[in-house]
Amino acid sequence: MRLPIGSTDVSTSGGNATLIGRRGAGWQPISTSGSSLEEAIALLEPSGHRDAHIDPAFDDAVTAGAGAPVFAPGDAILWRYGRYVETARVIRDDERGLVVWIASGSARLESVPADGRSTREVPLDERFSVPWVTRESTWRGQGIVRVAPTGKPWSVWFFRNPDGTPAGAYVNIELPHRRVAGELPGVFTRDLVLDLMIDFEHPGSEDIWLKDADELDAAVAQGRFTSEQAEAVRTIAEHAGHEFASDGSWLLDEAWDRWMPDAAMDVPLRLPESAVIDAMRQRSGRSSIHG
Repeated sequence: MRLPIGSTDVSTSGGNATLIGRRGAGWQPISTSGSSLEEAIALLEPSGHRDAHIDPAFDDAVTAGAGAPVFAPGDAILWRYGRYVETARVIRDDERGLVVWIASGSARLESVPADGRSTREVPLDERFSVPWVTRESTWRGQGIVRVAPTGKPWSVWFFRNPDGTPAGAYVNIELPHRRVAGELPGVFTRDLVLDLMIDFEHPGSEDIWLKDADELDAAVAQGRFTSEQAEAVRTIAEHAGHEFASDGSWLLDEAWDRWMPDAAMDVPLRLPESAVIDAMRQRSGRSSIHG
């Protein structure tokens, strides 16, 4: 028997989630602002990158779309979330969006609490105010396909079970992607806390979960976002849900949930040797409100 709308659970990553609806059947509203996607982005983007990216290449980065760098299949790139940096290999890049593969074991940099706890072990009421350091780690679990639709402030992550079958999709709400070529090619963006999870157990009427709404509230209480910016994040999640989960999209039509890499594509990537990467490894801060 399926869970009723409004049910709550804890995701595999440890975040609280609420079942808000099903694809094709509507859902509980995430935002009531009625704002356009462009209005929501305008509230978040100017300050969103502040102190997040120390890579000087960010100044040359171009918003994805006409005039932005185009990556070739097989290229190794960096996916930068400010204090988080991930390695990925390009599957395809065209006017629809960037599609990459992150192999299990691929290197990444992540921000972690300085006292040795994991982020999820820090209570919500202090999660954005504790000192942090940078740690090098690897992508754990099965490899994933990640898609950045051109011009959209989100990316879609396709997870799979240990046997390779689709497990579901994760719509990560983030700033519009800016691209850069050169020594360290890739994208710049910034995570916006809120996420959607799409359960593939019932094809055509997939359960839609809203994840980390409580963490977004904590981000406001601790000064990471203003209340207006938090509502803009909810607005983006509302638009993402309609475009991807409710109406369907080319991401589902092209079956990226079932794409599998060949042996060459599935080799874990290492972080490139670079003074910029070395500087990122040394980053730390007194709180997560900035940077």
